[in-house]
Amino acid sequence: MTSRVWVKFFLTTLLVGGITTGIVGFIVRWNEFDHLFANFEWLEILSVLFWLFGVGLIFSIISQMGFFAYLTVHRFGLGIFKSLWNGVQIILVLFVLFDLVYFRYKAFAEPGEGVIPYFGLVAVILIAGLLVAALKVKTTNKGAFIPALFFMVVVTTIEWVPVLRVNEESWIWLMVFPLLICNAYQLLILPKYNQESAIQRQRLAAKKSST
Repeated sequence: MTSRVWVKFFLTTLLVGGITTGIVGFIVRWNEFDHLFANFEWLEILSVLFWLFGVGLIFSIISQMGFFAYLTVHRFGLGIFKSLWNGVQIILVLFVLFDLVYFRYKAFAEPGEGVIPYFGLVAVILIAGLLVAALKVKTTNKGAFIPALFFMVVVTTIEWVPVLRVNEESWIWLMVFPLLICNAYQLLILPKYNQESAIQRQRLAAKKSST
């Protein structure tokens, strides 16, 4: 990817994170902000929106760090495990999904509380991962399904860990949706930017050859 295209990729992902967090923030924390709309306190609403947008930029940067880290890990995995890498990724996906239920239940469950409510987060992550992986297959090839699912489940969960450890429900949902959307955006849009980079390189090569 050329530097110009990378900057474009970086900035558009930032906007995705900021806008998504601004929307999701008002939805998941509506009970904190509903009085602002009831009283038409537009300056307060704009200040909250600006704050949420800034938080979304941070979430986007975390997402991008995770994405480029995964690209490196994926190359290492292919080099080390070769044809077994897909199997390793499936095992890791199952392990992370199990941990999202088991360890959160062990750490935060109240006495007598059932385990069923702790499957909610797992369902969100898994459904999002399956949908994005299916879309990735349509835009590329069948071999992209498992890596895409791995990225959406395992990498998103790793990026999400700081909030999961605090276990504040509003922050859990506030962070997970922007992360999922930013991760999905990067995964699905990357081929377009790679193609744009290839076109730019061809143009530069043509200019050099002509001179």
